[in-house]
Amino acid sequence: MFVKQTLERNPKLVQAAFELHKNGQMLPDSYVIDVDTFCANAAAILSEAGKHDFQLYFMLKQAGRNPYLARKLMEMGYAGAVAVDFKEAQIMMEHRIPLGNVGHLVQIPEAMLEKIIAYGADVITVYSKEKMASIEKAAKKLGKKQGILIRVYGKNDMIYSGQTAGISLNSLEETIKYIEQSCSHLQICGVTSFPCYLYQEEKQDIYPTENLATVLRAKEMLENMGYEDLLVNTPSATCVSTIQKMAFYGGNCGEPGHGLTGTTPLHAYQMQAEKPAVVYVSEISHNFMGNAYCYGGGHYRRSHVQYAFTGNSVQDAQMRQVIPPCDESIDYHFGISKECKVGDTVVMAFRFQIFVTRSDVVLVEGISKGMPRVIGIYDSLGRKKE
Repeated sequence: MFVKQTLERNPKLVQAAFELHKNGQMLPDSYVIDVDTFCANAAAILSEAGKHDFQLYFMLKQAGRNPYLARKLMEMGYAGAVAVDFKEAQIMMEHRIPLGNVGHLVQIPEAMLEKIIAYGADVITVYSKEKMASIEKAAKKLGKKQGILIRVYGKNDMIYSGQTAGISLNSLEETIKYIEQSCSHLQICGVTSFPCYLYQEEKQDIYPTENLATVLRAKEMLENMGYEDLLVNTPSATCVSTIQKMAFYGGNCGEPGHGLTGTTPLHAYQMQAEKPAVVYVSEISHNFMGNAYCYGGGHYRRSHVQYAFTGNSVQDAQMRQVIPPCDESIDYHFGISKECKVGDTVVMAFRFQIFVTRSDVVLVEGISKGMPRVIGIYDSLGRKKE
């Protein structure tokens, strides 16, 4: 999906990937992150947000919940981390990374509520009265007031399978009254939904979804009930070119994730301010019945992987078609549409969610200066290996 764009806009990353694999500094099934480019992208997004008084929480699940990158983002001035599930929150807390928004896609388990509230989170996203009651109980015990975002939905909204949840717009007013009457240790800080923006291929641009309209209606309802200065959290696809649009439509908070790595769908088809900062590196394992096969482990079924750049070096590498494993199978290997030399390097660039893989994450600095050096190797869940 991104191989050609990466070769065009960040060829030094591809060169570094070949060299590091060939000299044995990384194994196949590794995602290489160009830290220089990642930070440049993050700075550009933060600068644009500043022009529109737009708050940013960073999203790193797709980059393997990496604490080193999280620390870099905090040093730049980001407001905190988005922890879409409790295991990501654990990693961030272990490394003393401030928590911004916790629980948007996956609610906090009962046994972790006190720990997270005591640690501190700007807001916890909630979508059931039962979880509100549990947060209230934990916050009361700790003598704290916990900010919450209410995740809302309307009848025409889009909700991905596996993410079905939310407070119906029809029951929002009653829910707010419940909080006011029964949850004195909760503070309603705003509203959210997902996804509020999506890439439309036929128009080749990011456009609002019906979810955004629902969020804006919810905001209006809250304001009519006396709430002010609300956080209007409107992910996804937050990047330089979408922040102005998000602010125009009424949002004031975004969550850059793939924008940080230059890998939103928009980046696959149009030149954007952010450059591609991640490639996937493998190695030809064997040939079979006219096709080559490289080591897998990093497959994400929504990756839209298409091409691989394979060879002994960048100079002799060839672009080949990728044959991804079917979704019903374990991704032991990726297929390559022509026989290749066993041991050759394979570089791909596609839509990724590293935290759902078994891949390594190799952080590399100095690529932009032509002096790449590995500064750390992590597993897919943010734990340092080397």
